[in-house]
Amino acid sequence: MSFKNLMTGVCSVRRFPHILSALALVGLTAGCSTIYRSSSVSEGVSDAGKVRVVAMTPESVLMANRAAFAPKTLPAVFEISAGSGAGASGRGLGRLPAPPSTQTGARQGLKLLPPKQVNPGPYTIGVGDVVVLSTPSTQGTVAELSGLLAAQNSRNGYTVQDDGSINIPDVGRVRLSGLSVDEAEALLFQRLVENQLDPTFSLEVAEFNSRRVSIGGAVGQPGVLPITLTPLTLGEALAASGSVSVADIDLSSVRIYRNGTMYQIPLEDLYARSELQNLTLLAGDSVFVDSDYDLNRAERFFEQQIVLRQATLAGREAALTELSTALNLRRADLNEQRSNFTQAVELDAVARDYVYLSGEVDRQGRFTLPFGRTASLADALFGTGGGIAKETGDASEVYVLRASQDIREFGAVTAWHLNARNAAHLTVAAKFELRPDDIVFVAENPVTRWGRVISQITPSLITAPVNALSD
Repeated sequence: MSFKNLMTGVCSVRRFPHILSALALVGLTAGCSTIYRSSSVSEGVSDAGKVRVVAMTPESVLMANRAAFAPKTLPAVFEISAGSGAGASGRGLGRLPAPPSTQTGARQGLKLLPPKQVNPGPYTIGVGDVVVLSTPSTQGTVAELSGLLAAQNSRNGYTVQDDGSINIPDVGRVRLSGLSVDEAEALLFQRLVENQLDPTFSLEVAEFNSRRVSIGGAVGQPGVLPITLTPLTLGEALAASGSVSVADIDLSSVRIYRNGTMYQIPLEDLYARSELQNLTLLAGDSVFVDSDYDLNRAERFFEQQIVLRQATLAGREAALTELSTALNLRRADLNEQRSNFTQAVELDAVARDYVYLSGEVDRQGRFTLPFGRTASLADALFGTGGGIAKETGDASEVYVLRASQDIREFGAVTAWHLNARNAAHLTVAAKFELRPDDIVFVAENPVTRWGRVISQITPSLITAPVNALSD
């Protein structure tokens, strides 16, 4: 190799770093036009309008929450039950049959055949009873449960309907038939707690209509007597009916018809023995005071009572069937309406209010504001998977962008700034109420910005020199 050729090679080697530097500069210049520039929030006036940045503090959150907003509500079909407004009035026993005409007889036909003394147990609530739910009032009066138990009649109580239930607003139908007062209180307490309502109340039976005893024959006031919390005795029933009115006590008797069996107590024995006067009457008993020993008169009376009771039971059964059918039809209709609305929501065919998530969040998209209530910034960040991106987001640069609704400030935007780097500031996010069309924006952290610049320039540093050399 000649000396000239050797020197030429050495010079070429020395010029190579300068060539690489020039090529790198060319690549850097070429890459500047393709570098991604992330969004940011800055205060000032631009072509898009005026931007004002306000730090989120407890005081500024109160101001932001003053923005008028009425959340969309669910259709009324979601607030009613199948039993609302439904019910069948209880059917009474009707007029009692007139007692048979007076006959004559003799004492020898009267025999003492009393029923056995029984303990009916505690009173159980039945169809037709009126119960009152009350709670202590600061005025010293008895009022119904605040805003919950609306009065259904003049006595501010609830009539147990033919299906054995009462209908309480915001709670629904509660079946009380067959329960004692203590058992009914326990059930109502549980239902109120389940519906997150104040369970402080008292329960009392205001009218006793479900358990009765009929009194007829030679008494001052024939009629029907209710059985209350206190057991009703034979002596008390006769006294409440105007006492016995007979001309000859030796020819008179009290006959009791119970469960298909007729019992007889001569008046002479009734007045002579206190245990007979203290016999406990049961619901459904028919008592007839007869001034003659002949049982035919009492039997005719009891037959009339049986027919009347059978007609009453048949009427109640028919009413209950009608009520059940009406409830089933209404329930099916309500369920169909709710299902149609739910499908419309799933198909996005119902107008909704949205908030949009942008910037460095785990998942950009829109957050649907709920029905019937407001949502907070914390709900949008942590409730839908759209939280701050751990690796790229800057927790100190969280903004809620809200456009002004004032036509005089057309284009003006308020950027409510939250510095979530201090975790204590997240309590402010839980109080900040979102409004429709708000935009939640999270800026990228500086390291992310620099990393993205490097990642976008690096391919240009490689391809630009290669293209230059090939040219």
